[in-house]
Amino acid sequence: MSPSKDKDMSQMFKLSEDDDQQLKDERNRLNPLHRTSQKANMEATFKNLEGNIVVFVENELRNFHKLLNRETVQSQDEDEEVLNWEEEEQKKMTKEAFLNMILEFLRRMKQEELAFALLNNSVMSKCQSKLKSNLKTRLAYVLEGIAKEGHPTLLNKIYTDLYITEGREEVIRDHEVKHFEKALRKIVKPLTIKCEDMFKPTTGRDKPVRTVMTEGVAGIGKTVLTQKFALDWAEGKNNQDIQFTFPFSFRGLNMMKEKRFSLVELIHLFFPEMKEAGICSFEHFRVLFIFDGLDECRFPLDLKTKEILTNVTQSTSLEVLLANLIKGRLLPSALVWITTRPAAAHHIPPEVVDLMTEVRGFNDPQKEEYFRKRFTEEEESKMVLSHIKSSRSLYIMCHIPVFCWIIATVLEDTIKAREETDLPNSLTEMYVLYLVVLSKVKNVKYDEKADKNAFWTPETREMIKSLGKLAFEQLMKGNLFFYESDLTECGIDVRAASVYSGVFTEIFQEEKGFFHQNMFCFVHLSIQEFLAALHVHLTFINTGVNLLAEEESVSPGSKMSQDQFEDFYKKAVDKAVDSPNGKLDLFLRFLLGLSLKTNQRLLQGFVTERKISSSSLKNIALYIHKKIENIECPFDKANLFHCLNELKELSLVAEIEQILKSGKLETENFSTVQWAALIHILMSSDDYEKNFDVRKYYISKQVQESFAPLLLSSTKAV
Repeated sequence: MSPSKDKDMSQMFKLSEDDDQQLKDERNRLNPLHRTSQKANMEATFKNLEGNIVVFVENELRNFHKLLNRETVQSQDEDEEVLNWEEEEQKKMTKEAFLNMILEFLRRMKQEELAFALLNNSVMSKCQSKLKSNLKTRLAYVLEGIAKEGHPTLLNKIYTDLYITEGREEVIRDHEVKHFEKALRKIVKPLTIKCEDMFKPTTGRDKPVRTVMTEGVAGIGKTVLTQKFALDWAEGKNNQDIQFTFPFSFRGLNMMKEKRFSLVELIHLFFPEMKEAGICSFEHFRVLFIFDGLDECRFPLDLKTKEILTNVTQSTSLEVLLANLIKGRLLPSALVWITTRPAAAHHIPPEVVDLMTEVRGFNDPQKEEYFRKRFTEEEESKMVLSHIKSSRSLYIMCHIPVFCWIIATVLEDTIKAREETDLPNSLTEMYVLYLVVLSKVKNVKYDEKADKNAFWTPETREMIKSLGKLAFEQLMKGNLFFYESDLTECGIDVRAASVYSGVFTEIFQEEKGFFHQNMFCFVHLSIQEFLAALHVHLTFINTGVNLLAEEESVSPGSKMSQDQFEDFYKKAVDKAVDSPNGKLDLFLRFLLGLSLKTNQRLLQGFVTERKISSSSLKNIALYIHKKIENIECPFDKANLFHCLNELKELSLVAEIEQILKSGKLETENFSTVQWAALIHILMSSDDYEKNFDVRKYYISKQVQESFAPLLLSSTKAV
């Protein structure tokens, strides 16, 4: 057979196969059984479709009913995985179409008012969802500082519940470390309160809580507390009876202090999603205003103002607007939460506050938990905890979360370096080493230094000197946060300052758009006090000028006598003792600590070589002893004992401790300063705090008053 015939034959067979398939398909189509199967599949599909539509309609109608009753609406697809943006948009379009259908049916049923209410509440719900979404983006992360090189960390991952107490016994205007020392002496167990329960009704409260004020020292966690509250609300975890949460900071409000706003305009400025939704009335909503950082307010907020404002659309000054909002004249249905440091709490009259709370930071178990998380090796964590407990100054400060981070940062670096030196046991040592660690990070990250130990570069020295000048000048003015103009006056380049993220934090909310000026503050007040003391120390050593006395004590370039050294530190002691409310207490500790060779050795390259003799240090210690004799308040005396600790002058305390250990305490011939040392030791000891027997001591009338704090703080004083 020829090839052409073979080809024709194969083609013929192929056509025959196709024809056979078509015949089979036609027979199947005409087959009654096949038609029945197709019909059954279609009926099942439509039955399933009907079920899905019924579920969708029921859910949406249920949501509409909740909207009309002002209940929280939980979207049914919030937990569903959205495959892509188009799918999410399609779901929104479907819901909007169904809403329009329902509105049309209501109008046909002559239910115009109900349709109007549903439309308004639906707009509110959409706006609320957008606000929550934006807040989640804004509040989800916190900066952990140099330990993570400024990388943001999820707040929910690192947040630890803080020790929050209800009520406040007195107005505290002391230095905040002294405030802690007093708080630690209180033996009455305070009422504790959870963050999420701030505005919830509880038994024992006479009236609903509208206004809450939370106070706490710098770095204790007030801002993070409000951030966690708002984030939990945005994530639908707590307080879902609140329709809108508006977190403000006084730092941000300060930018608006020269302008006039209505309450609606202020909300629209800070939260543009409300303006986009066209919401201009809040009387029918449950709204929470959070005002964080009252102590940083730079406009004259006076709650005694007689100017009355009740209209949310009427423009006025920021101070009048906030005063009327806090007092309840403006938008009385709103909830208000204010946070502040203790020194500024008196600006809010107690009669306008329904609930007063205090953040006390970490209690003892939380401190241990923090350091165990930071030091995962059991031996290391035990060593660190034991070391911190051995120093009363460090242990008290560890109630402040930021200070725990500073200590952990320093000790981590010391342990990693495997240096065969004693761990730092004074505040000054800790802060000098903290500055060293920051310098190392700056050099490695920004200057690409191969040697991590070569930290005092010329640029580093100049920047730290400038920061010290800023810290001192602003501390004397009582300012804890500053503007770009303040930095410029001290010769600080804004871009260079941002390099020092661990020491200096730029607070600038770029997303707001209306901020035209950067704001800055130190990570913690104690950092500012340390750098201020460093500036005073460097200025005196290098130029002979005593900034505290505003005079030139020594001619530049001339040899400094030991008497001039002593006079410098004695004047510093006098100024700190005389400062109101102990505002220079911590500053004095740092300044005295910087006089030691061990700390100056780390600052080589900063200072001219001018050493103070050991005999001069002893004379300064004796001068502090005389001051202790003349001071009545035991808490004021306590700071001077901490100063002696910074000088490593521990002979007086060691003498009394030795007598206590011997069990033969004869107090008849005690001097005033020995009595003061005894009381200081007893107040610093947990053992004596738990069980103080006054009968063991021969107490003269002169020192009886000094024992009052011991009798008050002891759980079993006899």
